[in-house]
Amino acid sequence: MTTTIIWIAAALLLVACYLSWTAGRLDRLHARIDAARAALDAQLLRRASVAQELATAGVLDPAASILLYQAAHDARQAEEEQREVAESELSQALRAVFAESAQLEAVRAAPGGEQAVEELTAGVRRVPMARRFHNDAVRAARALRRHRKVRWFRLAGHAPFPLAFEMDDEPPAVLADRTGSGREGH
Repeated sequence: MTTTIIWIAAALLLVACYLSWTAGRLDRLHARIDAARAALDAQLLRRASVAQELATAGVLDPAASILLYQAAHDARQAEEEQREVAESELSQALRAVFAESAQLEAVRAAPGGEQAVEELTAGVRRVPMARRFHNDAVRAARALRRHRKVRWFRLAGHAPFPLAFEMDDEPPAVLADRTGSGREGH
């Protein structure tokens, strides 16, 4: 009789340890999502800021300046529900403004233009990476949260269900060429 009780207690202890470990893993995934989202927000803000600076620098033609400024402004001011759309529109505006290398050369020829091009290139390269890290963390947390044990024992607590950040983050072709060549050298 006491042997049976000991075995039951040991089994319950093992189950409790496993559930505790799973809850800790889920908590770490949620923390990773929060950190990845903060990094993504920082990169999106950086990209919008550089785009806004370029739009107000007077080196682009007036129509391109207005288009780029408005898209960057909208991306910086967007409410959370509209953020993905606003960031996608900024990507589209960047592709429209820098569809040809003439605009890029005009920026590069201006004083401080080479640095501005480097900052913009870094911004359009880092946004997709930050978004990928965020979405990978979301995917891992979703996969764990789908398990029955997590749902049955409510191991996720009151944490909101993680959402991926879906946006158009394709860089302009002239900047994608620069990011591709920059990666080969490192």
